[in-house]
Amino acid sequence: MGQTPRFIARGSGAWIWDTEGRRYLDFLGSWGPLVLGHAFPSVVAAVGKAAEQGTSFGAPTLAEVELAEVLVGALPAAEQVRLVSSGTEAVMTAIRLARAHTGRRRIVKFAGCYHGHSDGLLVRAGSGALTLGIPDSDGIPSEIAGLTAVAAFNDLAGVGNILSNLGEDVAGIIVEPVAGNMGTVLPAIGFLEGLRDLATRSGVLLIFDEVITGFRVAWGGAQRRFGVTPDLTCLGKIVGGGLPLAAIAGPRAIMEQLAPSGRVYQAGTLSGNPIAVAAGLATLRELADGTAYARLEGLGEVLETSLRPTLARLRRPVCLNRCGSMFTLFLGVGCVESYRDAVEADTAAFGRFFHALLERGFYVAPSQFETAFISLAHTEADVRQFAAAAAESLAEVL
Repeated sequence: MGQTPRFIARGSGAWIWDTEGRRYLDFLGSWGPLVLGHAFPSVVAAVGKAAEQGTSFGAPTLAEVELAEVLVGALPAAEQVRLVSSGTEAVMTAIRLARAHTGRRRIVKFAGCYHGHSDGLLVRAGSGALTLGIPDSDGIPSEIAGLTAVAAFNDLAGVGNILSNLGEDVAGIIVEPVAGNMGTVLPAIGFLEGLRDLATRSGVLLIFDEVITGFRVAWGGAQRRFGVTPDLTCLGKIVGGGLPLAAIAGPRAIMEQLAPSGRVYQAGTLSGNPIAVAAGLATLRELADGTAYARLEGLGEVLETSLRPTLARLRRPVCLNRCGSMFTLFLGVGCVESYRDAVEADTAAFGRFFHALLERGFYVAPSQFETAFISLAHTEADVRQFAAAAAESLAEVL
């Protein structure tokens, strides 16, 4: 965004403070995991208690089993869980499992969807790569990139064509069920159901990357919200309560192919770290009764209804995409349903918008191609204040 980043000193609830003492109402939430807000008391207490018992063992703990049981209970088709330390690792492991299970090589992904920084998936990626104008990365051999086929988000016909041409060599289809890394982009009606049907008919594993949406858009994630069950699920962010933890979950028949019970190798000294597990469990306990999601949805609705009249009066189009407590304002475009639409947004105007919000005391992602998040720490008044500040800022920069 053309500026040295603000260095953050602390956070509490919906607020953060930088090292210069300036306070901001935070709608980034550490890029999504802090659904409860900053320094939530039960999470802080759980982290402290776990740390008193030891920070790392490199061996199983009972809390890992407890977390796995929560995840299995929430996800429709999950029977086993493997804990890792990051979403990138979760996706790498899911891809390796898909290839081993099917005996095939290729993966289908979607332009603008980001699945971590492993070599085979930094192909037409979103998130930081898209922000920096390099949706592919140097240092990736063409032989590896060539094993990834790219389809357009919300284009079932395109996926069908890829499977018709390459289906006998496609191991998996990986998708963010609600895209969050080209900005928030919702699945069209029937898109996820269509992917499920195409994958089943082609003998391909359907992998949902729910690192962002998992326990964000519903208890059990987007697969619960939209009623579509994947073969494998990748989780992160909220399941670690803001600490480094992620997971792969799926049916026993697939998951048991992981070492040591199977021949698909995966390891990590800090996987299932007891402090991260404690933070994740404390966070999920706060969300488990389901009332949190009604409140998050309500706050999202307040934001949307507050902003829509403003957007209609602006001189240039602005698209507001929202799913629950996830949202993005795309500047300069009227509708965003895919990567092709997203890249038409006016990134220079968004840069001005970002700085205008920052000067007004509101903190969002420093990129047009990312998602903003509402937390349970936000109040209705906070959301209305943000909508008012966004309206002023949009009128100023467009």
